Order: sequence, then structure tokens, then C-alpha cells
Amino acid sequence: MAKENGYATLKMPSGEVRKVLLTCEASIGTVSNIQHQNVKIGAAGRKRRKGIRPTVRGVVMNATDHPHGGGDGGRHGSGKAPRTPWGQLTLGYRTRHNKKTNKMIVRSRHEGKRK
Repeated sequence: MAKENGYATLKMPSGEVRKVLLTCEASIGTVSNIQHQNVKIGAAGRKRRKGIRPTVRGVVMNATDHPHGGGDGGRHGSGKAPRTPWGQLTLGYRTRHNKKTNKMIVRSRHEGKRK
């Protein structure tokens, strides 16, 4: 958007406006194949032929293997907060803790949104 005092002001795809050093280099843009997410697998075993191994859901694991695991069967999700396999909260949980770069954010991506 602008350049001043050795910093460039960038508008990120999320809507956040932040300052970045002019000496930094980055690729800006979107992924070329935007239709990638719309591809249907289409056949049983096609994922395996592509080299992707089966994905096992956390709720069907034992409690020692995943935070969603355990229980006496039947309940899907079992009322636990969604977590990664390593116990980090996910799906809406804010993970940003780098307060040192707050001064580089000119406008937050959350500003101007209704709650």
C-alpha cells in the first residue's frame, strides 16, 4: 500500500494491515490452482495410489493416543473441547502470543467486524 521510514505497509489477505521492513522478501499472491479444493477423489483406493495413508479419527483412538480418545464407545466427540493430537486447543482458539510484533500491526483483522 505504501512505503515510509524503511517500512512497507501491506494489506494481508485476512484484512490485516501491517508494517514490514523494506529489506524483507516474500512471494505475494494466491495459489495458482484455486480449483484444487473442489477435486473429488472419485474412487475407492485412489488416495492410497497417491501415496496417502489412511486417516484415523481422534475419537476412535484410545485416551493415550489422542485427547479426543477414550470413553465407553458410542459418543462421537464425547463433549471434549476440540484439540490437536498434541493437546493444543483448536477450532477458534487463538494461538498468537508474539506481543513484540503488535506494534507492526496498523489495523487488526478483527477491527470493524460485528460480534
